[in-house]
Amino acid sequence: MSEKFAGLLEFARDHARTVIAPNVQRWNETKAWPRSASDMAGAAGLMGLYAPEDWGGQGLPLSEGIQVYEQLGLGDGAYAFALSMHNICTFAACGYGTQAFKEQWAGDLTSGGKLANFALTEPQSGSDPMKMFTGATINGDNTWTISGAKAWVSLAGEADVYFTVVKTSDAPGHKDMAMIAIPADAPGISFGPRYDTPSYNFLPMSEMYLNEVVVSEDNIILPIGQGFQGSLMAIDIARVSIAAGCCGLMQTALDTALSYSKNRKMFGGKNIELDGIQWMLGEVATDLEVSKLLYRKAAEALGTPEGPLMAAHAKRFVPDAAVKAANTCTQVLGGMGLLQSYGLDRLSRLAQMLRIVDGTTEISRVVIGRALQKRAEGLPDLPVPKGYGEPSGERSSMTTE
Repeated sequence: MSEKFAGLLEFARDHARTVIAPNVQRWNETKAWPRSASDMAGAAGLMGLYAPEDWGGQGLPLSEGIQVYEQLGLGDGAYAFALSMHNICTFAACGYGTQAFKEQWAGDLTSGGKLANFALTEPQSGSDPMKMFTGATINGDNTWTISGAKAWVSLAGEADVYFTVVKTSDAPGHKDMAMIAIPADAPGISFGPRYDTPSYNFLPMSEMYLNEVVVSEDNIILPIGQGFQGSLMAIDIARVSIAAGCCGLMQTALDTALSYSKNRKMFGGKNIELDGIQWMLGEVATDLEVSKLLYRKAAEALGTPEGPLMAAHAKRFVPDAAVKAANTCTQVLGGMGLLQSYGLDRLSRLAQMLRIVDGTTEISRVVIGRALQKRAEGLPDLPVPKGYGEPSGERSSMTTE
């Protein structure tokens, strides 16, 4: 582990415990994004994790940078999620943006002075990006005019620029899709009412409306024909990042249950001495260790042919394990686990949110199922005994011949 990487992990862990955890309840009550906290994270290098050093980033590989969200997740998974999406945009800007765009935006994004977010999902289509209606008209003066709507936009009204996926024709399919960065102050951009969420109200989320927004072609991040595939890569990174944040959430839930049960006296002893409590928390501990190994292996696979499948495995297993962990740890505290002061109710609802964003766990199951179908096609047929399950004496289509 490099000294730089170790330092970033240490800062993220300290940031979670001294800045995020003590203040997240107040952030939720005020329903305000903690810009001072994200500015602090930016100053420490957490807002340009994968961006090249030439543009002010840290130059970390995805396999290392994603581990930062595990540490941030100790404080709050929604905060970790927001920073992960900003980092994906910064990675895209510095890696694929035009020279003009990088010169204008890269330094501010990698430093966290300006925030970015990714806008793909639309109100009518959810997890099906092929049903996209946000369109861009290509003008003759090096500009695009964009109209449409996006849903579940994080940092809505707070971010300074939105990396938006658009269609550039009426043709079905994805071959005409592109990604373009839309500044928040562009005329014609507006936001709907904030979603009323149960445990992460400090993270503004809403629909984003684009009414003939004119954007320079200098802001094209992924040109026509690359927008869809680029979006899939961004989603894979996001899914693994979410899994990393879930591990921090699970650790916090487990530590809360351990801190409580080591002193709670019942049935002539302490809760932690009871077999039932040990078994419950032991299962959480095993799930946490498995989750860490899984998301880190998935992070290493990003950018390879195995990347999408590994990201699906991580997104399917780890958030489900986080929901289970939060609920189990709540159960260990009994009635006290329902009190807001212990924070387990917030972790339970937050884990459920992380199961859904950037592709539900059911979508991940679809990805895994299709991979299994493809694998099955390449396996030899198993022999079936003659006459098995065929009362009429007819031969099965599965034969050894």
